[in-house]
Amino acid sequence: MSSEYDDAAANGLARALRVPASSDRLQAALAAGTTPKTAYIEVLVDRCTVEPDFFVRDMLTWALVRHDPEVTVPRLMEELGSVFPQARSQALHTLSKTGDPRTWSAITLALLEDEEDQVARAAWRTAAGVVPEREASALAELLARQFGRGDREVQLSLTRAFATIGEPSIEPVEEAAASEVFEREARAHARATARILHDPELDFDEAMQEAQHALRQGD
Repeated sequence: MSSEYDDAAANGLARALRVPASSDRLQAALAAGTTPKTAYIEVLVDRCTVEPDFFVRDMLTWALVRHDPEVTVPRLMEELGSVFPQARSQALHTLSKTGDPRTWSAITLALLEDEEDQVARAAWRTAAGVVPEREASALAELLARQFGRGDREVQLSLTRAFATIGEPSIEPVEEAAASEVFEREARAHARATARILHDPELDFDEAMQEAQHALRQGD
């Protein structure tokens, strides 16, 4: 009887998350998080793959975090291997909210270097939040390969990841800033990040402009 009830509840949630109005889908996700049921987890994870509305996706994450991490975390880790970029990025985002240390073992180089910016950004943020202290420097060295990638938002995400890692980031970032191997944009990004690591109150755009100007002047 309990199993039939759970199946019916899960099917009802799945239907509610498919209705056209995003406000109704938001309410359905809210209800699923307010009264968690293990049967909801698969439905919520599946919806993360296709949900087009940012606010609904954020509520799906909230709902999943409200469920038992012993069930949700392994299921989300499975999703990191999905062929769908949104599934990977949303799973990473949700895992970052759990802060569960098991997440670290599932963050691969492929995710950190994912060709989809939304996935890579989520991987940087999540990895920076769960990396064990003994592996923080190695993570910073891997992330330093991404300097200069993408637009302003992508670059800002990378800088924030280094800031989250903290002191272990300083040496790899400064080495990248001084390296002749990197293109000018990557070196400017590394220089700006190095400045922010030493002065967290510094504005990112200001730091980037100053770094770009210095490189143009041959500093």
